[in-house]
Amino acid sequence: MILIPDELRARLLANGAAETETDHHPVVKLFDPTGPATWLLSELDADGDTLFGLCDLGLGFPELGSVSLAELESVKGRLGLGIERDRYFKAAFGLCVYAEAARLSCHITEDERLLRQAAQALAKSDCELPPDRAEQPRR
Repeated sequence: MILIPDELRARLLANGAAETETDHHPVVKLFDPTGPATWLLSELDADGDTLFGLCDLGLGFPELGSVSLAELESVKGRLGLGIERDRYFKAAFGLCVYAEAARLSCHITEDERLLRQAAQALAKSDCELPPDRAEQPRR
């Protein structure tokens, strides 16, 4: 199976080339059919190899980051099976909502209730960082 067909590759490249920072919807979901690893990917760099998205190796600490397409294509898990693409995945939210839901549940989830809770929590939260106390003069 081709992990990322041309149509999805074009969408990933377009997201990766965006001039402004945007909370893109994940374009593709990859998974290990014999293990817990899952990736929700939203961008592909111009190098054609570096993907960005939510990465969950099944250790309870999903995180936003980059992964190599060539490396994913070379993985052979138990039974000699490689990484696969979920052909039926359709993202309903931006990547940050999936990341927040994963942070709360300790794994990537598509549970609609958890995703809606995460979306509401993000809408209510103040996304600005608190002031750095180290930079403020002492009184």
